[in-house]
Amino acid sequence: MTTRGETLQLATRGSDLALRQAETVRDTLSSRRLTVELVEVETTGDQIRDELIHRLGKTGAFVRSLDEKVLDGELDAAVHSMKDMPTERPDRLVVAGVPERAAAEDVLVTPDGRSLDELPEGATVGTSSLRRKAQLLAERDDLTVEPLRGNVDTRIAKLLAPSLQQEHQERHEAEQERKGNAGDPDADEADEHAEDTDTDEADEHPYDRTVEEWFDDLTEFERRAMERDPDVEYDAIVLAKAGLHRAGLTRYVGMSDLDPDRFVPAPGQGALAVTAVDGDLALDIKDRLDDPQTRVETTVERTILEELGGGCVAPIGVHAHLEGGVVHTRVRVLSQDGTEEVSVGRDIPAEYHIDAAQDLAAELAEQGADDLIAEAKRDSTEADDDASTAREEDEE
Repeated sequence: MTTRGETLQLATRGSDLALRQAETVRDTLSSRRLTVELVEVETTGDQIRDELIHRLGKTGAFVRSLDEKVLDGELDAAVHSMKDMPTERPDRLVVAGVPERAAAEDVLVTPDGRSLDELPEGATVGTSSLRRKAQLLAERDDLTVEPLRGNVDTRIAKLLAPSLQQEHQERHEAEQERKGNAGDPDADEADEHAEDTDTDEADEHPYDRTVEEWFDDLTEFERRAMERDPDVEYDAIVLAKAGLHRAGLTRYVGMSDLDPDRFVPAPGQGALAVTAVDGDLALDIKDRLDDPQTRVETTVERTILEELGGGCVAPIGVHAHLEGGVVHTRVRVLSQDGTEEVSVGRDIPAEYHIDAAQDLAAELAEQGADDLIAEAKRDSTEADDDASTAREEDEE
């Protein structure tokens, strides 16, 4: 096991987002005089990417494989997205470090930056999160919510593919039309007239570059996206704001923030967690890495989730924000179709935040959250062959 002065081997998934997240942890620890080596580990969730994650029976398809390496002593610690972590964990394993949290809220992502209110009636929105689906339908029951799996870059590519393909087709047709008109005196005269006017006719040939020039200017990501053949054409998708920024993909899309009071984030969303075996190394990591505010906030959120017992099958949003001596806490538990809900906003004392979170969860259960969660579990069991019930766990 690693001791001071030696290299800490840190387990991470091999996806682009997971590596970026692990690199932030590595850089922080390195700046505090701890040498860190990242070790990529393939997880169960990676191996069954095209299947339903909830078939595993519990959350943690992207977590357990990394933690097993830590428990077996093969690696020293592991980096996870906090919201992916199951509330149950082996006795010897602890959350050793919780770095400062990034943005917790969800965002609506579109090719052109439209807000939720600006989407057309019946618009198709992509997400495989039961929580996000229920919250979207509660806000707008006209929406068609379709499953969307894959890591962040895959989801963005699926969103952008139709618009890129359409632009390519329009540019190709315009170029062919210009070539067809080449040498036609009447067409040349019409083009000259259009250039000298400020009318709609000037937009008939809006492209000033050839298709080849346009394609050459596309990034490698945009080219790969254009080559996709998506099964569904999405008007918008919903992602975690933190994941989108960490993946470095904001330049390709428009974003509209979703109000966290209505679109309550998943417990732990935006936060990272470093797990290790309980002991000196875990304490060392905590001393170097832990952000006290994020630790309190995520503890409140995960305590409420654990007490409610919703796991991966119930639409539950919990968001806590520490300010002074209180933790502003918002909880929303919905039916899967978004037509029923139990919700509360409460300030709980930071000094007793765990006990207060447990009490708040018990109050929600008495108000009907237990019934909604039990119904969601029954629906999930009956819908094991329905791809729309996939777990939200796959990378934000």
